[in-house]
Amino acid sequence: MGHRLRARRGVSGPIADPAAFIRAETRLRPVPLVPEVSLHVADEAVPIWHRTEEELGELGLPPPFWAFAWAGGQALARHVLDHPGTVRGRRVLDFASGSGLVGIAAMKAGAASAACADIDPFAAAAIALNGAANGVVLSSFQADLIGTDDGWDTVLAGDIAYERDLAEKVFAWLLALAARGATVLIGDPGRTYLPKAQLERLAEYSVPVTRELEDMEIKRTAVWRPR
Repeated sequence: MGHRLRARRGVSGPIADPAAFIRAETRLRPVPLVPEVSLHVADEAVPIWHRTEEELGELGLPPPFWAFAWAGGQALARHVLDHPGTVRGRRVLDFASGSGLVGIAAMKAGAASAACADIDPFAAAAIALNGAANGVVLSSFQADLIGTDDGWDTVLAGDIAYERDLAEKVFAWLLALAARGATVLIGDPGRTYLPKAQLERLAEYSVPVTRELEDMEIKRTAVWRPR
């Protein structure tokens, strides 16, 4: 499986109307573990994956992560809503945001602002649509933020431990942010490259997911913070 942080090659050009594409290919539905939030999600993974490739004029793209509520993001959103002190009045970064789920949860929990970052060219449109559907305003941008620091108070990151080299870079960055005083929370359903020795488990959830994308219908998913 690919990953939403991986650089893309050969995209043919700008997408004419990504918001129209998302509306046509998804349905607005409540998130299983976070029913307070509704997202534009796809019914099936493979058809929208293929149509995304057609829309961009490129084959071999990673899955459209913005079109699904992934386990790590669901657990992180649930945790933020149940523990609003982690974000209330704070400037929040939702890293590798995908659908914007975690940023939406942060705003509903009282964040001063939520910036949603993802390199997927459809993600910004998905984030804007999902924010509007949930009555919150999000800022979104298509950028690789690894190694940067805009002074965020809280950094939230779900499902980021898929690939070894990438995970090493991401976690080195997150640990540095935590060391300078940011609150860093990570949602992860047991991915291979999660550096558990450097993290403390805060909570665990049973998250409903799709069998098309995961190996089971319920994923035990934890929320972690740096030690």
